[in-house]
Amino acid sequence: MKSVSLHPYFKVHPGNLDTAKALLREFVDKTSAEEKALYYEFTLNGDEVFCREAYTDADGVLTHLTNVGALLDRMLTLSSLVRLEIHGPAEELAKLKGPLGSLNPAWFEYQCGIAR
Repeated sequence: MKSVSLHPYFKVHPGNLDTAKALLREFVDKTSAEEKALYYEFTLNGDEVFCREAYTDADGVLTHLTNVGALLDRMLTLSSLVRLEIHGPAEELAKLKGPLGSLNPAWFEYQCGIAR
């Protein structure tokens, strides 16, 4: 298995929740054309936004981040990234440690499982 999943958690600044929620649809619309996106969705817990997303490989992650870069910049003016987890096989994580290391993510290395 080569797939990589990202798990970012954003804490929306007071007074910005409606604007942040409107931005989520733009993220989904932009991501829908990405061939390496396996799933991409948002959930809310009060003023916390979670994005559940996975890509076929590390290249898919990097393509996605380039594709939504301007939207992510906007999101980060409305909120703070409070946690970022990246899950995947060691060889795919290694490709992301340079480009994403400055975000200080928690790196989770795949051990075993099933996929259908």
